[in-house]
Amino acid sequence: MTVDILLDEVSPYRSRRVTVVSDAHTTRAHLRDPRGEILVPVWLANHTPAPAVADPTAPGNGTLVPARHTKHPKGHPPILSDQLRAVWFEEGDGVALLEGESLLAVIPGWAEAEVGLPGYAREAVGRSTHAWALDDVAHRLWPRVVHADAYWQWRDAPGASRTVQRTVFSHLSRTIGPGDHYWDVSDGQPPLICVSERPATEGRDYTVVSTVGMCGQRMPTLDRYMAESASYARVELAMATTLPADRAAHVFRWLGVFPWRAVTWFGPGHSVKWFQGEDGSGLSPTYAAALLITDPAVLPGPPAPDTSGLEFHGDPVRWLWVVPITRPEHMFAKEHDAATLLDKLAAEGRSWVLR
Repeated sequence: MTVDILLDEVSPYRSRRVTVVSDAHTTRAHLRDPRGEILVPVWLANHTPAPAVADPTAPGNGTLVPARHTKHPKGHPPILSDQLRAVWFEEGDGVALLEGESLLAVIPGWAEAEVGLPGYAREAVGRSTHAWALDDVAHRLWPRVVHADAYWQWRDAPGASRTVQRTVFSHLSRTIGPGDHYWDVSDGQPPLICVSERPATEGRDYTVVSTVGMCGQRMPTLDRYMAESASYARVELAMATTLPADRAAHVFRWLGVFPWRAVTWFGPGHSVKWFQGEDGSGLSPTYAAALLITDPAVLPGPPAPDTSGLEFHGDPVRWLWVVPITRPEHMFAKEHDAATLLDKLAAEGRSWVLR
């Protein structure tokens, strides 16, 4: 059976891919991982008469949706590739498909085929393992699609990244002090992230190394875990250290882009193993992971700068401080929790400043 590929597009963060395929019987969309494995399938339309019940042995290999679950039981006209357009969510974990100006389907970041949520389709009626009805949720999803489309238009405009960086850079200058070295750690691909060094001053014996630009895009997957994600969606990372700044900054080469490349999110108390066998990223080889905390005062050390007050696109920006931890400490956090690990580190006299 001939299968035509109507659309094949990789997300801006290169962590997801959407394909739309069609044959004589149906058109289907697949959200895939970078290796091409299908994560979430969603049926878009039947092109031949629908069966009364699903029959895996019938023509179409069971991809035909039963008559009660389609608006067009006699078959929908073919979907044309030149009418299709993908709109990726700002987070990069979900995608909307438009046919002309009409919303054809949405595969949101919370879609999970394994739990029976394959995504939403315009032609679907009710809920089936193939697709859920888009009509039931279009009033909630359409504003998000409009926002996503506007976001990428803004992001593609000249100077958009510099706007984000200037906003964060100015905030750091006000709350921590003057900057010195500045590195681009994003290899020219979204998310565009830099690292800023704030050298030690007369009243502060440590350097602060911080990301600049993470807050320019909301982090993925939060919609799976909370109804209101605005207070967690945007972050920047910082580390306080007396080590040479370029050694500490190396951590952010992978940590700064990690949420969008790995399709996850960073929050208070999360611990992140060094990426793909990193040996400490220029730090002591005894370190194996990064513990992320919002309040450095839970550990011994000098007073931390107050970095609160930054907002971007209406969302507050949360600052997460990086505390390198060893492999046993990382395992301890996994077996217990971050609060228990912090109590243990505090009792041992571990400072939040890496010295």
